Amino acid sequence: MLKQQILAALAYPLIVFPLAIVWHLVLFKDRYTSFGYFEGEPNIAVGLASMIIQGAVLAAIYPLFLLGREGFARAIKFAGLLGLFFWTSHVLALVAKQNLPQAGTYILMETVYLCLQFGLFAVALGFIFRGAERTSVRPA
Repeated sequence: MLKQQILAALAYPLIVFPLAIVWHLVLFKDRYTSFGYFEGEPNIAVGLASMIIQGAVLAAIYPLFLLGREGFARAIKFAGLLGLFFWTSHVLALVAKQNLPQAGTYILMETVYLCLQFGLFAVALGFIFRGAERTSVRPA
């Protein structure tokens, strides 16, 4: 199980970092700038560090997430639940704290982004942990 947790911890930033760069700084940079999303230049190193920490935390708690399902169904439920948590703390919290111009567009764009982020992570979790669930000991 430790091997799968390490792979999941590595998979998260390997998926999310390039996606975040392309989404926020290449495809839609002007749009995010108009939202006031960036003040000055983004700190790429801190962004990557936060993704590494998030990946380690998500990988550590995934084996504890037991809903009676295995494989991809379990990974999708986990990523969906944690994605919803990230959405409320990342997207809704920003809209609540700042008077964002075009808040509805921002919410829509970040919702699509987070669906991609956690959808891809769910696929990775499904592949990384396939078979491991059948051999792991579950609490009674």
